[in-house]
Amino acid sequence: MGRRGTSYEKKLGAVEKYKRGEGSQESIAREYGVHKSSLQQWIANYEAMGPAGLAIGHTNSRYSVELKTAAIEAYLRGEGSQVEICKRYSIRNKVQLQDWIKLYNGHKDLRTTGGRGRDIYMTKGRLTTLDERIEIVSYCIAQGKDYGAVIEKYGVSYQQIYSWVRKYEVKGVEGLVDKRGKSKSLEEMNEMERLRAENRMLRAENYQKEMEIAVLKKAQEIEGRRG
Repeated sequence: MGRRGTSYEKKLGAVEKYKRGEGSQESIAREYGVHKSSLQQWIANYEAMGPAGLAIGHTNSRYSVELKTAAIEAYLRGEGSQVEICKRYSIRNKVQLQDWIKLYNGHKDLRTTGGRGRDIYMTKGRLTTLDERIEIVSYCIAQGKDYGAVIEKYGVSYQQIYSWVRKYEVKGVEGLVDKRGKSKSLEEMNEMERLRAENRMLRAENYQKEMEIAVLKKAQEIEGRRG
């Protein structure tokens, strides 16, 4: 998808110029000041949905769970490339399909796009203990940083979970200590509690790495069969 703010007219002009054979993707992308991948996405959207596929406001399209599942399974059966599957099912962006595949392979919920999903990030923050933050961050990491799932499960705000994950990545478990209040600190945790917290984080990280490797292997197998 092109850069935010790229007008409909600009996208349509670039696509139509390419369709008329008036330049290569590289030359047209340079002329319009966009990445080649952006132009390729515009072309795919145009071919899948016509000129309407280039409309800026089209990004919040609603996709049913049934459509997502059908598209994912068609791709996993080797019935086409990601771009081809997107064209067949009128999916605006192959990045969306890639995200659905990750959720599908991770046995996560393919809820309908739109509705409550857009509002969940408005959830207000709440007070948490160190133990809760350890649990929440480990879950977030294991889920591939699916912040929406974390917010829905634990009732914390996006700002909170994003901040906790960042602090953990920089300082480890110590970064989750709230130094403003009188909550339990790492010094107050016994050795066994500290080890359990650190091991929990490591298990979450290892699980996420295993999932990424599994998805990559599956994609390579599919592309290999197509080749």
